Amino acid sequence: MTVARVVHPPQQAAFERWAAEIQELLASFPGNLGSSLLRPGPGSDEFHLVFRFTDDEALSAWERSPERAEALARVHQLVEDSRTARAVGLESFFAVPPEPGPAWRSWVLTVAVVLAMTTTFQLVAVPFVGSWPWGLRLLLSAVYVVTALRLLMPRLSRRFGPWLQGSRRR
Repeated sequence: MTVARVVHPPQQAAFERWAAEIQELLASFPGNLGSSLLRPGPGSDEFHLVFRFTDDEALSAWERSPERAEALARVHQLVEDSRTARAVGLESFFAVPPEPGPAWRSWVLTVAVVLAMTTTFQLVAVPFVGSWPWGLRLLLSAVYVVTALRLLMPRLSRRFGPWLQGSRRR
């Protein structure tokens, strides 16, 4: 789930303190897989809080929790506007345009990223874990690649959006 909040400029430091508290609270909440705070770019006052849960039940429990209600009551005075978006499974890897381009382009981008990640793993990690049992090395490689995909693919799909959509614009 992502929550975008436009924060009053004089309140941004207070908002960042609030966001750090929320991230600490989220880390202890059952089913939470992690969270990130994305700060505004130049000319923007919009922060994004991204958090992941194991399933809809865990997310729903967070949404109904008194801890969340109390936190929302405290942040209300710091923000001008907020929006919420949900993504499930692989759809969270890609910023899907309203009219997606050819599927082969997403495939090419994904293969290129997986190739880069597995090559990096082979060059950097294998010298340190080469003596580990094959299954353990394979598990470590899979965890590394999937984690890298979850972090990189949303950014890369936005960066290569025009190409992924089949647009000639750059």
